[in-house]
Amino acid sequence: MGHHMKRLSGLAVAAVLSAYSAGGVAAPWAHLEALETAAGHGDPRAQAELGTRYAHAEGVPKNLEKANQLYCKAAKQGYAEAQYQLGWTYAYGRGVARDDTLAAALFRMAADQGHEYAARALHYVSAQPVVRLPPCLQPDPPVAAASTDASASARVGDESDLPAADGIPKVPPEIERLVRRLAPQYAVDTQLVLAVIAAESAFNAAAVSPKNAQGLMQLIPETAARFGVKKVFNPVDNIKGGLAYLRWLLAFFQGDVPLVVAAYNAGERAVEKYRGIPPYAETRNYVERITRMYRKASHPYEAGIVEPSIIMSASAADVAVKTPVRRGRATP
Repeated sequence: MGHHMKRLSGLAVAAVLSAYSAGGVAAPWAHLEALETAAGHGDPRAQAELGTRYAHAEGVPKNLEKANQLYCKAAKQGYAEAQYQLGWTYAYGRGVARDDTLAAALFRMAADQGHEYAARALHYVSAQPVVRLPPCLQPDPPVAAASTDASASARVGDESDLPAADGIPKVPPEIERLVRRLAPQYAVDTQLVLAVIAAESAFNAAAVSPKNAQGLMQLIPETAARFGVKKVFNPVDNIKGGLAYLRWLLAFFQGDVPLVVAAYNAGERAVEKYRGIPPYAETRNYVERITRMYRKASHPYEAGIVEPSIIMSASAADVAVKTPVRRGRATP
């Protein structure tokens, strides 16, 4: 394995260098100070490039610990090159204990985003399902939502002047841009999507739960397959899969936001079984957290996607106000 992996690593470095030198184009962040600034502002490409400099002592003292920290920050945002480089870190034990399983998981994540060298590297490690990731890629601890104004929350039925989101943690710019671009295609409120991602993965594109829910919107394999998601760690594909599921749930529960988010956590059949939010502590806490971030109790929905759940016809008094929106389906 060693000879082939070293050759692949060399090819990857050569490709980067040739891209910079072709046509006399200067490499971005030519000055270290500018690179440090960009990395400090959370730019994943800058973080990965700076990590490579620290890993190979390019203009800075060699510091594998700092290199790995930078790779982790970029990989957590879903940056394929950083996932690939972090894979090498574990394949060779550079500043960490060697672990082929983690290396394979990281190569798989990068390969799922179309990273050519990561796909080649998978031939030389024991590829396994992604069920374990480095500690630095685990989801952050939940961030408590900010307390809501008591007088505002008391105005039942008048949400027009309430903030759409209250207490959503700081959103990485790349993820916010993706959500704002993709959510309208599925007729789902951007703020609802951001609240779900905050609760599901804390904006960690590499998150894997103990139940093998994966990526930004924590799709389990069955849900990913149901909505045609092939590359679950690709942020675009993952968000599209989560949006497709949210759109379906909104139609199924006719825009009732608490039921929709309860179903996203526990499954729609559990919500039907209990004719409301299931009595699971995890689900109730999940619904409470999201509804504190997203203050609207109802959401427009596309009536033609699926027949409504049987519980929606039980009693008009038990169902939130619905606002049907009839429009063409977006392509998942």
